[in-house]
Amino acid sequence: MAQQETGRSFNWLWWRLAALLVVLIAFAIYRMNNNVITVRSATVERQDIISTVSTNGKVEPNPDFQAHAPFPGVVEKIFVTLKQQVQPGQELVKMDETEALKEVASARANLDSSLASLNAMKQGGTQDERLTASSDMAAAQSQQQLAAASLASLKKLQAQGAASENEVAAAQQKLNDANTRIAQLKTRRSDRYAGEDLTAQQSAVEQARASLAAAENDLAHVDIRAPFAGTVFAIPISVYDFVEAGKVLMEVADLSKLQVRAYFDEPEIGKLAIGQPVSIVWAAKPNRVWHGHILQAPTTIINYGTRNVGECLISVDDNNGDLLPNTNVTVKVTTLNLSNVLSLPREGLHTEGTYNFVYKIVSGRLVKTPVRVGVVNLTRVEITGGIASGDTVALGATTEADLSDGLRVKVKQ
Repeated sequence: MAQQETGRSFNWLWWRLAALLVVLIAFAIYRMNNNVITVRSATVERQDIISTVSTNGKVEPNPDFQAHAPFPGVVEKIFVTLKQQVQPGQELVKMDETEALKEVASARANLDSSLASLNAMKQGGTQDERLTASSDMAAAQSQQQLAAASLASLKKLQAQGAASENEVAAAQQKLNDANTRIAQLKTRRSDRYAGEDLTAQQSAVEQARASLAAAENDLAHVDIRAPFAGTVFAIPISVYDFVEAGKVLMEVADLSKLQVRAYFDEPEIGKLAIGQPVSIVWAAKPNRVWHGHILQAPTTIINYGTRNVGECLISVDDNNGDLLPNTNVTVKVTTLNLSNVLSLPREGLHTEGTYNFVYKIVSGRLVKTPVRVGVVNLTRVEITGGIASGDTVALGATTEADLSDGLRVKVKQ
């Protein structure tokens, strides 16, 4: 009986130990499974790496003809319509020439007057002034002759004791005054106008000539014609409008020859170079993409609103008239294009100072592996050494867990 009780106790203890062992094994398996981190991964493979920079720009015609009002006046006639094709020399718009004719007449009269004044100055004055000067000289010479005769007569009388010394002195003074008057009239006639007076009048003549030339030029341009073949794309005025001088009356351009003036932020301009390919998108036609290349890279930094930018000129190589001048567009420049290089997603690369590494997945564990890096763009990084094509690299855990060397992982499917 005692042996039976002992056997039962032993069996009961054995079963308890077995159950505990099962629990311990289950707990160990649970702990082991709980330490395995699920990660996202990528395979190292060969791809093209393309780097681009984007910004805004404005389309402008090249060449562009803006017809400006040559003077303030009224628009007399408009000969073309919007979007009309025009040929070189074709009449576009005409200004009322009434005011231009008045300006020409006024400028010509001013020139004639200035020339007459210059000629008069060179001859010593106008005809009336010269007649007056001659009359004054004749009167002065007559007074001189009378004073000389009077002095001679008084000197004879003084010798006879019939005239006093004071009377002779007074007659001498009159003769001296007459001589002085003649000398003054001669000086005035020969040096009536100083050199600076003639220079000033000559300048007035030249200015009057320039004014006449400008007025005649305005008159010649009342009829405005197209300088080259193109399309009329802007007519901001109407017939009988009064416009100020310089007002834009019409714009003509060859719409097959457009360019984009784009503005790149200062940190990006070092990547730009002449000839780089560009794609152009206009929001009004989102399904259409135009292509071009850089014609002129930035040469200086300018202020553009709140930005410091470099101005860049970009050609439009495939426009067929559906991209319009003065539209705002988005341009994307391809600054680098590497073909068939070993690469991985950028998030798989880790950097500590100048040390670059990845976590390669080998037999379910992470292996910290140093790598050499080439070109980096927004999404991918070129690998020039350290890993090979076909290697699997961890990108990051699906939880907030940190990656570390030797960590057990499983790849998210």
